[in-house]
Amino acid sequence: MRLLLISTSTTFGTGYLDHCAAAIQEHVKQGARVLFVPFAGHDLNAYEEKARDRFAKMGLELQSVHHQQQKREAIGKAEAIFIGGGNTFRLLARLYEHDLLDPIRDRVREGMPYIGTSAGSNVACVTIQTTNDMPIVAPPSFGALDLVPFNINPHYLDPDPDSRHMGESRETRIREFHEMNDRDVVGLREGGWLKVEGERATLEGNRPARIFRRGSDPQEVQPGSDVSFLLRWE
Repeated sequence: MRLLLISTSTTFGTGYLDHCAAAIQEHVKQGARVLFVPFAGHDLNAYEEKARDRFAKMGLELQSVHHQQQKREAIGKAEAIFIGGGNTFRLLARLYEHDLLDPIRDRVREGMPYIGTSAGSNVACVTIQTTNDMPIVAPPSFGALDLVPFNINPHYLDPDPDSRHMGESRETRIREFHEMNDRDVVGLREGGWLKVEGERATLEGNRPARIFRRGSDPQEVQPGSDVSFLLRWE
């Protein structure tokens, strides 16, 4: 499999996908037909236009699956797939509604390049249980594409020692997840992404990530680090 699991589509001070454009261009061959899944968003046409314009600047042709009458067949014909960010619950609910999980999973396991940002990275994992989003709709299950054996927390934020906020930090919420689940969680800070090629995974971008394992202290990993141990299925 070939995956780019990106924390966010936009970092502070940059435009849409600017910070990861070079990685996307390296990941997908020039001129490839990229199928866009905008289901995490609300205005699908506007979302498609934004993504199409940005991909065109990268020399890539993008079409949205929401215009396709035969959505499963469109996945079969695509040369790459991009699942954008937004609300993860809405995204997963629509993937179930259109019965797209199996065809996406099958094509990616066959080698079709996969690009996800934020919610699109969440659904590449076993479940969406470590998303930051509110459950504005109820998908039939939290089970997602199951392409990798871990979960991601995109937009991961470290606790602010000077903050007076009394609510839970991201770290606290991930520890709550581990009270009930064994699965590893990657706290993926904005500006970073995971690149998976076959049995090798690396942390890319310009920000370290924080890896949480049940019963262990969090592990800080730097950009360029080999994190292939995350790909071990139990």
